[in-house]
This record gives sequence, C-alpha cells and structure tokens, in this order.
Amino acid sequence: MIHSTAVIDPSAKIASDVKIGAFCVIGADVSIGSGSILEPHVVVQGPTVIGVNNHFFSFGSIGAAPQDKKYDNELTQLLIGDNNTFRENVTVNRGTSQDLGKTVIGDDNWVMAGVHIAHDCIIGHHCILANATALAGHVTVHDWAILGGYTLVHQFCHIGEHSFCGMGSVISQDVPNFVIVSGNLASPRGINLEGLKRRNFTRDQLSLIKKSYRTLYRTGNRFEDAIQELEKLNDEQDTLGSLVHFLKKSERGIVR
Repeated sequence: MIHSTAVIDPSAKIASDVKIGAFCVIGADVSIGSGSILEPHVVVQGPTVIGVNNHFFSFGSIGAAPQDKKYDNELTQLLIGDNNTFRENVTVNRGTSQDLGKTVIGDDNWVMAGVHIAHDCIIGHHCILANATALAGHVTVHDWAILGGYTLVHQFCHIGEHSFCGMGSVISQDVPNFVIVSGNLASPRGINLEGLKRRNFTRDQLSLIKKSYRTLYRTGNRFEDAIQELEKLNDEQDTLGSLVHFLKKSERGIVR
C-alpha cells in the first residue's frame, strides 16, 4: 500500500489501507483516514487531519504554511472531511492565528487541477471548484456551490449555497444563494435553475426563488428593504431562510 520511495514522518497516523504512491512526503502531525489514496509526488504537511476515502492526485501540496507575511510558525491546522477528490497540482494551506486558526474542507467536494485554497478558507459539502480557481484567504464556499474554471475570489468573500460562478469570474463581493454570476467584475445573471432542478427543488420552490431574485435585483429596493420582502415571501418549507440568513450576515455586500 505504501511505495518504498515514500517518506513518512514517524508521528504520522495513517490507516492501514491507505495507498501512498511513489515519492510522496508525509510530514509530522498528519492523520490520514481509511480508504484514502495519494498518487505519486503528493506532499502533506501538518498539522493536518484527513478523513476517509479522499483521493489526492499527483503534485498536490496539502497543508503547507499559509502565504501570509504575518504568519510566524504558530500552530494552525488543515481539516479535510470525507470523500473528496483533489486533482493534480492543487494547493491547500493551513489557517492563521489571526482568524480561525484552521482551513476546513467538508465532504464530497470535487477540487480540480491547479486550484488554490488559501489560509482560513471554509469549504462546505458537495462543492465543485473547477480548474485553476483561486480562493484568497478567509473565503467561505457554502454547500453545493460551483466555481467555474479560472474563477478568482477576493479575501473574506462568501459564496452562497447552490450558486454558480461562471468561467473566469472575478469575485470581490458575496454571491447570494441560488444566484449565477459571471464576468470581471462578476455580475448577477439569474438563478442557477438547472442546478436547483438536479437537486430536486420543486416547481413551487423554483418559482419562489425566481421571485426572490427579482426582489433582490430587479425592483430597485434598498438592500435592507429587499431582505424584509424576502422574509415576507418565504414559505412553510423555509426555502428562502438560508438566503435571508446569508444576506443578513454579509459584510462585503453582494455582487450587483
């Protein structure tokens, strides 16, 4: 299961069925869960905790120190959940003491070639980050979000649930739940209708989400007034509840 050329620190905790390819380097304070695969030339530095059934393709750098000039070798972490795929040349940095002290990646995410996830980012579940997407520090990507290839995200931005960022988007403000954005700088283009259909949103829910988009972007409402209107529109299933919460918590403002 472990290639003879791999270099593994004695303190690393590696499940017995983990497959580690040629010339991998596993540093101190690394834990790797059952069923995980490291293709040749992957480097994992700690403190890093990796769950089960994760697949790391060649030349990834996982858990390296943050690219932050304030970082002074303080003890910070990278936490990775289960069933994630990290394709070739992905880089994921640990956190910093100025924020959470950890970078967190959830479950069932698809991280494609050349993606960079900087310090203190939080990635939810079921997200797709396409080739060469780059997240600056302190970015949060909520569940089911999709970031198209070569998307750039400014530090501290939040990408909402079920949103879709088109190829080459440059994002400097928060992207609300359900919304498609694209461009440099990114602008709203509608709702992520196809994605929502694939996730079994009902016709009534889709109609309500369309109304929420018009309320937020087409009526000329002040931001605070739009939020109040969305609270009135919300249904018994609380379809818009997560959107309202997202908007209330936004600190950078939303894409316009």
